[in-house]
Amino acid sequence: MPKQKTKSGAKKRFRFTASGKVKVGQAGKRHGMIKRTTKFVRNARGTMVLAEPDALIVKKYMPYNR
Repeated sequence: MPKQKTKSGAKKRFRFTASGKVKVGQAGKRHGMIKRTTKFVRNARGTMVLAEPDALIVKKYMPYNR
């Protein structure tokens, strides 16, 4: 059986934690930060953990990173 391929877009955007959860950069930070509230900007720093239904999709894209 041939090897499965990892989606190249997924490997650039997602990382896995040691417990198998999916980390991703917080969305909505590319531009227009002046009109965003200070609370939004502060809470959008760093990375976030994906919800489980979304994480299942990402795990199918990255079969060898579990």
